[in-house]
Amino acid sequence: MRLKNLVFTAAAASGVSVLFLSQQSWSQETGQSAVATAGEISTLPDAPESQVQSGRQPAPNSAQPPAKAGAEQSSPGAADISGTVTDTNGDVVPGATVSIEGSKNVNRRSQAANDNGFFEFRNVASGDSYRVKVNADGFEPWVSEPVSPASGQYLNVTQIKLKLKGEATSITVVANREQIATELAAEQVRIAEQQRILGVIPNFYVVYDSKNAVPLTPKLKFQMAFRVAVDPVSIAGAAVLAGLNQAGNTPDFQQGLEGYAQRFGVAYTDGLTDILFGGAILPTVLHQDPRYFYQGTGTVKSRLGHALASPFVCRGDNGKNQVNVSSMGGDLISSALSNTYYPSSNRGAGLVFGGFLISTGEREVSAVVQEFVLRKLTPSAKRQSAGETF
Repeated sequence: MRLKNLVFTAAAASGVSVLFLSQQSWSQETGQSAVATAGEISTLPDAPESQVQSGRQPAPNSAQPPAKAGAEQSSPGAADISGTVTDTNGDVVPGATVSIEGSKNVNRRSQAANDNGFFEFRNVASGDSYRVKVNADGFEPWVSEPVSPASGQYLNVTQIKLKLKGEATSITVVANREQIATELAAEQVRIAEQQRILGVIPNFYVVYDSKNAVPLTPKLKFQMAFRVAVDPVSIAGAAVLAGLNQAGNTPDFQQGLEGYAQRFGVAYTDGLTDILFGGAILPTVLHQDPRYFYQGTGTVKSRLGHALASPFVCRGDNGKNQVNVSSMGGDLISSALSNTYYPSSNRGAGLVFGGFLISTGEREVSAVVQEFVLRKLTPSAKRQSAGETF
């Protein structure tokens, strides 16, 4: 852009000079009152010398290209500082206020960038360091590194890129440990919810990668309980159990379709209250983990002991073993609630504590089978062992 302005200025100055010289020559010719004599002709060889001097030092009446109002005239030994103001996208910013201030010369000079974002400071004293400051409406202020123009140097300040106010240049996200643990727990639950025995029966409440397991958030505890409760296999299991109870005429409902519906209702409700209290509500309140943590290594005796103890010992959200109040409490609450919807002939303490003992025995058997058998029958668990992602 600077080169283009110089060419245009030189061309304009040449045109004005030619026009003026032509007019001056015409005036001199018309002002002569007589034809040149032989003596006057003899002075012509000296004319070139007079023209050269005139080129070095114009005559007082010689015409010069008119200077712009307020334009600075270059001084010998002075420097020139210029540049172009743009935004971060490279678009010019016209009208920006540009100022320079030296470290020695505290006089501040300022001007407005033109329509092309260009600015130029002439007659800048050399031997000093300057900072170029740019301000524009809607943009953050911009300040250059110190520049030190040499005598007669034309110094162009580059990379003047204004940032919009409030513009984000980069975003650094720093996650705390709690956030990382929450995300990891959600991923582990996602994997667990794909665990199905023979690819069909839900096997969500077991952790095969016990060493890397993280505590569940309250939301994830309720999520897992809900997934088990509404799983089609869980509903189908309640239907099968209702059919077996119908055949055994227990509990003491009538036979027929109505009796089967009643038995299905109590079977499903038993499972729902058990998983809701033992798998979500109490684990949330007591900060305990409702899952079974697969051991997988060690002697058969140690693995068997680990499985049989699981209904009574659980892992707390703090990573330490605790009395499994959640599981035992969930079984007791579920059995107690049965007294509200079972036939009156089946109600009583026997229903509560009998149901509790049956549930505890079922948990022990389930844990032993889980420790020694079910992993081999769970396809997604075998893929985890192979290091596959899904």
